[in-house]
Amino acid sequence: MPLLLIGGGIVLLVAIILVIVGLRSPSQADPLQTRLAEFSTRERPLTLEEIELAQPFSERVLLPTMRRLGHLASRFTPQASLESIQHQLDLAGNPRGLDPTLFWAIRIVATLGLGAFILFVTFVAPADSFLSIRTGTFKALLFALGGMLVGFFLPVMLLQSRIKRRQDLITKAMPDALDLLTVCVEAGLGFDQAMAKVAEKWENELSLAFERVLQEIRLGKLRREALRDMADRMDIADMSSFVAAIIQADQLGVSMGKVLRIQSDQMRIKRRQRAEKKAHEAPVKMLIPMAFLIFPSIYIVLLGPAAMILLNSPALRSVFRGG
Repeated sequence: MPLLLIGGGIVLLVAIILVIVGLRSPSQADPLQTRLAEFSTRERPLTLEEIELAQPFSERVLLPTMRRLGHLASRFTPQASLESIQHQLDLAGNPRGLDPTLFWAIRIVATLGLGAFILFVTFVAPADSFLSIRTGTFKALLFALGGMLVGFFLPVMLLQSRIKRRQDLITKAMPDALDLLTVCVEAGLGFDQAMAKVAEKWENELSLAFERVLQEIRLGKLRREALRDMADRMDIADMSSFVAAIIQADQLGVSMGKVLRIQSDQMRIKRRQRAEKKAHEAPVKMLIPMAFLIFPSIYIVLLGPAAMILLNSPALRSVFRGG
């Protein structure tokens, strides 16, 4: 029962963190247009207090509190650590518009929340349970400390998982995107217009990255710098080689269509090689669950009745009695 309580508490804490982060997700309707529509329908303008009260509870209370806590933690955090967290958030695609201060606030809330929950479980646990604080204060504090460590590193693990998932999605989408880039460039479009076609055709992490590059170019950034920044925000070897080839072709005046054709052929070959590698790794990965989960179950189902019959047989009983 205490283990179930701890497991339920961990799940509840993760759910609370996801809800807090999810509350910051942008709504489908434009909030500016909604407020302008409300303003046009009123006979008198809204006061500042009414505007503040019209905002949701998460924007008025939760988010400012989290940001204050994050700013307080960032004061005692080295600048290199904040830059590393910002780089990891960029690699993850800046989920929900997180920044380093808000991420530190989430880590603090998760640490204190999980530690306090496990300490509460030790108080309400039965006296004969190993989690009960009555069996030892040091042991209860040790459990609470372990929960705090889990809560401190849990957001980092979730962020690393999102980074890995985003990199996999970009790697899978690159061959098809390069094929479309090649077709568009060979049809007479420029490279920027070809990237715009890719961003218009799909709605995935790679198309969003291309769209951000185009926005940075419109704002005045050089194309090679925008492409390098995109490669840094992905940290994928294939994307880094692709960007280096595009920048070199642009500087040397090489035909962009030929470069894209070579890059797309190489991406398709690499995709086929990755698929073959995963196919070869599948039997090895299947060995552990088969040896420890599937085979024992089969042995119990097939040999269990026979073992029960043998144990209940008179001949075997006589042998045991004679021994």
